[in-house]
Amino acid sequence: MSSRPTSPTLRIALYSLFVLSGFSGLIYESIWSHYLKLMLGHAAYAQTLVLAIFMGGMAAGAWLTSRYSRRWSNLLLGYAIAEGFIGLLGLTFHPLFTTVLDALYLSWIPALSDPGTINALKWTLAALLILPQSVLLGATFPLMSAGIIRLYPDTPGATLGMLYFTNSLGAAAGVLVSVFVLIPAVGLPGTIMTAGILNVLLAIVMWGIAKDRRVLAPVESASESGQSSAWLTVALLTLALSSSLASFFYEIGWIRMLSLVLGSSTQAFELMLSAFILGLALGGLWIRRRLDRIAAPLRYAGYVQILMGLCAVGTLPLYNASFDFMGFMIGSLSKSDGGYTLFNLTSQTIAMAIMIPATFLAGMTLPLFTYALLQRGAGERSIGRIYSANTVGAI
Repeated sequence: MSSRPTSPTLRIALYSLFVLSGFSGLIYESIWSHYLKLMLGHAAYAQTLVLAIFMGGMAAGAWLTSRYSRRWSNLLLGYAIAEGFIGLLGLTFHPLFTTVLDALYLSWIPALSDPGTINALKWTLAALLILPQSVLLGATFPLMSAGIIRLYPDTPGATLGMLYFTNSLGAAAGVLVSVFVLIPAVGLPGTIMTAGILNVLLAIVMWGIAKDRRVLAPVESASESGQSSAWLTVALLTLALSSSLASFFYEIGWIRMLSLVLGSSTQAFELMLSAFILGLALGGLWIRRRLDRIAAPLRYAGYVQILMGLCAVGTLPLYNASFDFMGFMIGSLSKSDGGYTLFNLTSQTIAMAIMIPATFLAGMTLPLFTYALLQRGAGERSIGRIYSANTVGAI
């Protein structure tokens, strides 16, 4: 059976811990590309591989969780285990990477003569180095979401919205802290070890919280046994995938466009990425207090999609004006540490002004689609399914 808490303290603690999960997850994504370009020989190849494996692994982890989580009696304990393994893999990544890299270039490549075989070996090794953590990272959102919903079954919408907000907020912070603070201070090995230590500490705290909070059966609607139609599930998964596909079209387009304004440095890219993720987080925060009161979440999601498109198009005049504004700021700023800080703050402000209107609305969509499926009796497995479809769309 379960111990159903009446105090909001536990819920707040779980949300706070999930901020750290998002924080460390985006550190991994950011740092892996720096590592893998040493193996692949090209930064663009490394970024492409990291994004594909990171998103693909997360989709696989979410899908596997949706398949098997109903059999597990304590999902929060499962979440703690997943975080623990993520942390251990993070702590061992640097020595493992250097060992593999030495073997690749000192032993394996000299023994091969075919360029195609050499490239295939490098790409395979690079993918294997980051795939296990990516799968585990994909399992964390469904495990934490379903675990909290089992404890607080009366407000699933608030849980979904708040977890999406906290995880995305942590991710936005992780992007900025990794590139502006950790890498300059402790380098790549220290940065990835910092993320690993955070995950291990998070796992220990979660283990202490979750070990006595067993829920023997998932909280689900009586209609789960068959009344929820399969075609509606497929339709919702397709909508989640398509919405994510459109959102990442926006992201790629904005980054290409804003690179002409902000520059194409690593710092500029991370500033743009953090602005995009922050918009998603704010959308999740806004919807959390309203989701459980929305009678027709699919209709609401339709309105959100229309507004998102209008907001994306509406930022084009603002984008055109940003060239003049940035030119004015560059001409006004001194070439000093303070000037560089103000330049980055200006870049972040421009990126937020362009991206947040549409990404704010995009941040509502995953909670809305998930809640719509839960409302129709699909059970907690709908969390992993929607999250997986959303991630596939991002790929």
